[in-house]
Amino acid sequence: MATPIVAVVGRPNVGKSTLFNRIAGERISIVEDTPGVTRDRIYTHAEWLGKQFRMIDTGGIEMSDQPMLTQIRQQAQVAIDEADVIVMVVDINSGVTDADEQVARILYRSHKPIVLAVNKVDNQERRAEVYDFYSLGLGEPYPVSSVHGVGLGDLLDAVVKVFPEDSDSVEDHSIRFSLIGRPNVGKSSLVNAMLGENRVIVSDLAGTTRDSINTQFTDKQGRQFTMVDTAGIKKKGKLYENTERYALMRAMRSIDESDVVLVVLNAEEGIRELDKHVAGYAHDAGRGVIIVVNKWDLIKNHNQATMTDFTNLIRSQFQYLSYAPIIFVSAKTKQRLNQLPELIAEVEEHHQRRVKSSVLNDVLVDAQAANPTPLVNGQRLRIYYMTQVATAPPTFVCFVNDPDLMHFSYQRYLENRIRAAFDFTGTPIKVISRKRQ
Repeated sequence: MATPIVAVVGRPNVGKSTLFNRIAGERISIVEDTPGVTRDRIYTHAEWLGKQFRMIDTGGIEMSDQPMLTQIRQQAQVAIDEADVIVMVVDINSGVTDADEQVARILYRSHKPIVLAVNKVDNQERRAEVYDFYSLGLGEPYPVSSVHGVGLGDLLDAVVKVFPEDSDSVEDHSIRFSLIGRPNVGKSSLVNAMLGENRVIVSDLAGTTRDSINTQFTDKQGRQFTMVDTAGIKKKGKLYENTERYALMRAMRSIDESDVVLVVLNAEEGIRELDKHVAGYAHDAGRGVIIVVNKWDLIKNHNQATMTDFTNLIRSQFQYLSYAPIIFVSAKTKQRLNQLPELIAEVEEHHQRRVKSSVLNDVLVDAQAANPTPLVNGQRLRIYYMTQVATAPPTFVCFVNDPDLMHFSYQRYLENRIRAAFDFTGTPIKVISRKRQ
């Protein structure tokens, strides 16, 4: 069920980031540029031969006051801890270096699948030189050129071939959700309060996310839920960047495993930049989202007016989450906590919702009648047909005369018309343009 994680590692200056960007740029199926969502190039979703995976670029780890060996060990250890498959990158221009051998020894002891990429093989004459890298003991070296995109197909074939098989032998029909947030928002208290409120705990299952537990429970209506634990995202002095990045990687794996993500805010402390950073990953992953404002009991004289003010603040700060419902709770007093399972189930239903093409095209006709398609450089966009091609999140394809004529504003208009016609509260939806064949 978990999305495999591929880590790109190696000593500095072998072209790790170039390889990472080349694979990401060619293989991300849908790229969305949404204002207000902070992105970090340390990770990306990618796809090869229909298999989706998440990639980590460890090239961002730099500790200039540390010796080279310490830096390499830190980088390799991240890969060992987080990845299902490791791509080790070496440079054909340098040959096999002592640092390469150090990395190879560390990775070899990890017992993780390792694929060796020999980078900067920019012409056929140099391919014979890759055989020197057999001495690293990591199996067949794959010659690639990150700059020119040569050899990536063979490399990615080798990567997906060693992906772990799905070990879930029993089909799980429970609703999977996770709670994410920065430290001190009361995530753990909410977890404990929810379990105490629902009382019927089925089991504690060792999750596929490392050092986390997935807890199953049944609510009073008999609905089954699996709560996916997440690692907290911390800020700690000078180690802020690296600490946050890799705690975030663990949280992101939990997000990938979830149907619905609860973004937890601290009512007393208000909204911080890290809150927006964290919430952006749930949106990017296409999960259902609920914004949970915890510790509402600590707000003095809280009433409908203060709730409305806080709601307006959230809407202004999280504009990309305009579809997400907001609920004000208190883990301490159990205020509105009993409403959470119902809301999670409702958002999951919307996340899986499928609309008939005939009904969808009635909405399309009405939308174009109310607001005709735009003229771009003298050409008018023509939308012939719309159909839903996926759920979780709901994804709609418009077949058009020229996708370049679909302006962002008209695409957003169509999304709003779809939302007005069908209840997609809590879930992002995607509208994509394709040229009619």
